[in-house]
Amino acid sequence: MKIRIIGACGSGKSTLARTLSRKYGITCHELDNLIWDRNAVNLRYPEKVRDQALQAIVSSEAWIIEGAQLEAWTSPSILEADLVLMLHPHVMVRDYRIVRRFVLSRTGLQAWNYKQTFSNLCKMIVKWNHQYPVQDVIEMTSRYGKKAIMITNTKQAIEEIESTYKPASGKH
Repeated sequence: MKIRIIGACGSGKSTLARTLSRKYGITCHELDNLIWDRNAVNLRYPEKVRDQALQAIVSSEAWIIEGAQLEAWTSPSILEADLVLMLHPHVMVRDYRIVRRFVLSRTGLQAWNYKQTFSNLCKMIVKWNHQYPVQDVIEMTSRYGKKAIMITNTKQAIEEIESTYKPASGKH
């Protein structure tokens, strides 16, 4: 099973990927972790390293990859996917999640991959949420001969997966 989850900031991609990973026993990967070296602030991996890491993942037998990215380098994650899920809950739900994550990380109540700033919060809400190019996702996936299945929650994701696959016994 190879699943690509895509959606705006705050849509719940990471949470969904971890939930599906536990349910089906498949490793999940965040595209952000292929881009950013988490050992330093604002340090990106070289593109060659990023691309090789993605190729190693998509070449494996089963995976779940999540990320908002639509750039050409992410195309193998769509081309090799058996199922592309476009996670798209209501914009206000996404706003709430973004602000909640900001507050929890800034107060130290929740660890986060990077230092949250007010500037970054604004960018997440405006650019990566309200202006997220949903139509571009649909067009990109169709160019690769795939269909982005629009869902809003985990229940719908599981229904799509289980109508497409027969899960391994004991993994329900």
